[in-house]
Amino acid sequence: MTTHHDCCGPASAKRPTLTKAEAIAFLLSRVQPIADTETVPTDAALGRVLAAPVTSAIEVPGWDNSAMDGYAIRHADLATHHGRLRVAQRIPAGAVGTTLEPGTAARIFTGAPVPAGADTVVIQEICERSGETVLIPLDCKAGANIRHTGEDIRAGAEILAPGIRLAPPHLGLAASVGVGALAVYRQLRVAVLASGDELVMPGKPLGPGQIYNSNRFTLIGLLQALGCEVVDLGIVADTLEATTEALIRGAREADLIVASGGVSVGEEDHLKPAVERLGTLDLWNIAIRPGKPVAFGQVNGIPFFGNPGNPVSLFVTFTLFAAPVVRRLQGMTGDLSPRAIPIRAGFDWPKPDKRTEFHRVRIQTGADGKPELAIFPSRSSAVLSSVVWADGLVEIHPEQIIQRGDPVDFMAFADLLR
Repeated sequence: MTTHHDCCGPASAKRPTLTKAEAIAFLLSRVQPIADTETVPTDAALGRVLAAPVTSAIEVPGWDNSAMDGYAIRHADLATHHGRLRVAQRIPAGAVGTTLEPGTAARIFTGAPVPAGADTVVIQEICERSGETVLIPLDCKAGANIRHTGEDIRAGAEILAPGIRLAPPHLGLAASVGVGALAVYRQLRVAVLASGDELVMPGKPLGPGQIYNSNRFTLIGLLQALGCEVVDLGIVADTLEATTEALIRGAREADLIVASGGVSVGEEDHLKPAVERLGTLDLWNIAIRPGKPVAFGQVNGIPFFGNPGNPVSLFVTFTLFAAPVVRRLQGMTGDLSPRAIPIRAGFDWPKPDKRTEFHRVRIQTGADGKPELAIFPSRSSAVLSSVVWADGLVEIHPEQIIQRGDPVDFMAFADLLR
């Protein structure tokens, strides 16, 4: 790899338990965007992170133009001619009219340049056309329905700031000022590994005590949804040597290593000692449920993020903590913390925990027709079907008692992976 990251300081003997906010702040303080950029055609930049500001060389609109289909007039002519004007020209979009003569109107269409001499466009619905004349109400507003030169964008203005993930409106805006190519950060390369002798790839028969490797597909899908290029390190055997070899390869081929499973402290959990053999491990416990065991550190200068092996815990920890890390490495700026919006609870929560809890919820329509959240009945972190059922997560704060109808903090999956 051409880019390495000074992401971690010395490992401490005892690592404190962090809150969600503390953990996100810690993680983001330890990573920097990749340095490599490239220029791509504007129509190929969807989902990429902008690396340089985009400025406009032109005014938008480039001329005064009609906002409606109707008639371009000189407003002062209405009183003089009692609202009846001769239609002297027709100006469709893409054509340029001639100077408007006194006492005349121009039939004009949306987007067409307003002819010199005209100061008002009157919508066609309130006009009465009769042959070569048009009757226009005397009380129509002067200056109406004209989009003026530079009203949207002035020449020299910055229209897109670096650090944003490019969405369709961004591409349209760039194209509207004639920008045919954009400077973007190259795609982030993320190495993915799953740890566990019990894992089997789908399509193969299961042996005694084995399970299918769903976490690989969840992780790869999450990373691809964020616009990453994935380096698949496969299923890693539960040995220190195999885990170390996989980490070395990941550090060589990727900008970030993301793992599932093996980040606890059991005898068969080898990621922690393997990471510490090759680098440092700086984050261990987060005061949340599910997903308390989360590992963050560096392997040969490359950031490492280790998720729990339970499928729901993996999904929660990735969307809350790994996704902001990915966005920062991709070059995104601003507040990268998960965004929560208030929605009323359609459930009771009488027995709170000392930790912050994240549960799967679905938006439903209450008896009064207003939206509320239904909560999945199981708290198990092994029930992956709950994530498919849900629209997002509800954040239940420490010691928070919830009664049906109370406002709660909702995080939509669509926002967590934007």
